[in-house]
Parts: sequence; C-alpha cells; structure tokens
Amino acid sequence: MKNYTNLRLFAFSSFLFFAFHMSAQNLDDFKESNPGFGLGQGLNFNFNDGDYQFKIGGMVQPNIGMQKDSTSESRYFLNSKRTYFNLAGKAAKEKIAFLVQTDFSLASPLLDAWVSYTPNKHLKLSFGQQLTFSNNREMTLMETQLQLIDRSILSNKFSATGREFGLFIESQFNWGEIIIMPKVAVTSGDGRNSFGLSSIDYDLGGLKYAYRLDVCPLGKFKEGNDKLIADIKKEEQPKLMLGAAGSTNIGASNSKGAGHGDFYLYNATGRNQLPNYRKLFYDVLFKWNGFSFLGEYIIATGKVEQGTYFDPTALDALQATEISQVLALGRGFNTSAGYVWNQKYGIDVRYAKLTPEFELNANSIIKNQVEMSIGITRYINENNLKINASISQLNTGSSSSLLGSFYIQLVF
Repeated sequence: MKNYTNLRLFAFSSFLFFAFHMSAQNLDDFKESNPGFGLGQGLNFNFNDGDYQFKIGGMVQPNIGMQKDSTSESRYFLNSKRTYFNLAGKAAKEKIAFLVQTDFSLASPLLDAWVSYTPNKHLKLSFGQQLTFSNNREMTLMETQLQLIDRSILSNKFSATGREFGLFIESQFNWGEIIIMPKVAVTSGDGRNSFGLSSIDYDLGGLKYAYRLDVCPLGKFKEGNDKLIADIKKEEQPKLMLGAAGSTNIGASNSKGAGHGDFYLYNATGRNQLPNYRKLFYDVLFKWNGFSFLGEYIIATGKVEQGTYFDPTALDALQATEISQVLALGRGFNTSAGYVWNQKYGIDVRYAKLTPEFELNANSIIKNQVEMSIGITRYINENNLKINASISQLNTGSSSSLLGSFYIQLVF
C-alpha cells in the first residue's frame, strides 16, 4: 500500500508544482491549450507555446506463451506481460522535467519516479528512482524498445528491473562528428523501492557508485534510434556506439544488488559484514540500413573481508568459493542481430552464454547456461504498435527448456 500512497503523493505534488507556476503567470496566457494524442506520444497538453508540457501515457503487452522443460509437462499462460501507466511533464523555462511510471502487472508497481534539471544541452541532473545507465546496454533500454518480449539471460541473471534510487548525472560533448557521453551515478545500492515497506525495513550496506561512457565515433544516430535495438529508423549511414560501464556496490545483501535483506553475513563479533559487489560491462551497438547488431560482455565479482561468517556466533565460516552462493558472480556475453524490411517486418536472432566464477561450486547462483532465441516482428507503427512471435531455448547442463511467446505491444 505504501507504493500506492507514494505514487498518489508524487502525482499530487507534481500537479501542485505546475499549478503554482501557472497561477504565477497571467491567467490569460493559459487560455489556449494544445491537447494532442498519438501512439507512443500519449495525451499531451501544451501551455504558453510549449513552455509547460504535461503527458499521460502507458503501454500494454497482452501475451500468450508456452514453456516446456525437459523434465516436466508443457505449461501455457495468458497474461499481460507489462501494463504501464505514466505521467510526465516539463517546464521549459525552469529546465525541469519529471516522470512517474508504474507497471500494474507487478505486485509492487512503482518503476520510475524522478525529477531532472537540465541547465544546458551538455548536462542533465536527475534525482529519484529511474532506469540506471550503469548496466549492460540491453538493460538500459525501456521495455517498450526491446526486440523480444524478454531481455537476455545476461540481463536477467545479473539485474532485476534495472531501476535504482539516487542521483544521476549525464553529459554530452561533441568532438567534431564524434559524440562523447560520460555519466555517473550514486544510488542506494538496493535497487528500486530500496527503503522497504515500513520504517523498520531500512536500507542495508553502503552506497553504489557507478559510471558509463558511451562514444559514437560515426556521428549521431537518428532521433531515438540509439534508445532501441532494432534499426527501425533505417540509418542511411553506418552508426556505431561503443560503451563501457561499471559499478561498485558497498555492502550488498541481494544476489543482484537490487534489493536488501536477502542474506546476512557477519564478522567474529556478530556484526553485519556484507560483501562488496562489482560489475563491469562492455557493449557495442551498430546500425545501418535496417541491420542492427548488439554485443555485450559482463564480469561480475565480489569482495568479502577475511573472517566472515554465515552466522552471528562465528561458527560457520564463509569459504572462498561460497561467495558465489549469495552473489551472482561470473562472466557472460550476449549477441543479437536483426534486420528490418521497409519498417514493416523484422527478424532478430540472439545468442547468450553465462559462465560462473567458480564452476566447481554446484550451488553457485550463476551456472553454465546458453540461450538461443529467434523472433519475427510486424511493425505497424514502429515500436508503438507491433506484433511479435518468438521462441527461445535455454540449456543448463543436462536440462533444457523451450519458451514460446506471442504478444502485441501497444504504446499510447
């Protein structure tokens, strides 16, 4: 219930913010409003020739799926994979913007709730809960911009929703045709809604420090085309984005660094002694004339102090390889390629592989896994209205599973 209360409070505060600025102006200036609606654009209201903007939007993904494991019967399901509702606004003169976004397919629906300040075209400061840029490329993209209905196992095994609460600083500089985009963030380190559901469910560990550096050596992508994987915009010239990201999560108590209280470790005196969790990513995105290629690589490691125990009585010592039983440690890569014909039909193939840091530890969270996927998409209105059918196979040692999916995406 607290998530709903926070959402109502944030929405009401945002309304008061815009109402205050409107009342401070001559009321005659606001007699003319330019309401408009379009798929992917939401319901927009513009005041003072666009100085103040407010948008209501969302997305639904009705989905039919089938899963067949090598050791069980086939399972079928019909659901709404994602059900988004969002409110966004911008005050151009004040250089302030905000977003509140929820997914009502989740038990805890609040995804994004942030306010940003953009003093100039080179700098943007954001505070709140948002999709962080410190993960792999696929994980930094909104769910509306994915090729297939789910992200790869690289994203899913090392990240949760990709949302975090904190301060985010983004910048952009041009060096001739080369675009350089450095970004840094300081977050709670406990993922979204990090402070729990009550006053006694408090944040654990320290902060998370993260960065990302993206470089476009061949110039700028078409508007919005760097924020999705498929080349829907059909780049006339080759476009390339090279990226590197990393993070250090001080005192993690969740296997992916996206929650807290899932495990506890102690020192010899019985006090909490949580491990540091570190991730390093490299990625590349290439597009040209409908063809797209995405490549990603991750290294995830953990650091634990000597004299760490599973119990506060210091009887059960943590052995060297056992850190992989509480943190997702290892390496992985994900590659995908696709082609879009005349902005109408697209085909995508994906191959991902994970390797645990300690392969001899059978209880490691990360295991040897290989995922292969193929999907076909009919673009009716780019990503705003599309139909997708895909099939994926996941192999884990002696077992395997097959997942088929058919869904329609409508962004409004």
